[in-house]
Amino acid sequence: MQWPSSADEARTRLVAALTAVGRGDRAALRQVYDMTAAKLFGICLRICGERASAEDVLQTVYIKVWERAGQFDATRASPITWLSTIARNGAIDWRRSVAGRAVRDTLPEQAAFAVADDSLRADQSLVAAEEGERLHHCLDELEGRTRASIRAAFFDGATYAELAARENVPLGTMKSWIRRGLLRLKDCLGDG
Repeated sequence: MQWPSSADEARTRLVAALTAVGRGDRAALRQVYDMTAAKLFGICLRICGERASAEDVLQTVYIKVWERAGQFDATRASPITWLSTIARNGAIDWRRSVAGRAVRDTLPEQAAFAVADDSLRADQSLVAAEEGERLHHCLDELEGRTRASIRAAFFDGATYAELAARENVPLGTMKSWIRRGLLRLKDCLGDG
């Protein structure tokens, strides 16, 4: 299989394949699988925490894709975001079902009183919100390409190689942009 030369071309091919799956094209489902299985399996594995369960969840993900591809709207979401959401939700549902079975099977009702609340306290939430605002302020201070590359790498999970291809620059240049941008972020965040 020849891989697309750009992110836009990959998106276009994935949208076309999903549209064909929506019309019942089994070969198109295989194409969607080939283009996305590694990423979606990574999402399932990260949430499930065990390979066998992640493989089971991934199988149900592609069954849902087969059933729901006709509902995909490329004007509302990117294809990988739509697929990632299905994978994430499937893996979370699996975690909930496993956790629910374990609690029902092993713990008495009174055990719920001993469960610690891991959520942030109010003061911690305020500090976290302020730090988030500060981070976004410092990001906004960066040059546009550097800011977009850092956001894509650290918030969207894009690899440096993907970003270099997207910006049509050598990989070393992309790494330098991000490294210099991170140093400027560190300086900005350290000033507060």
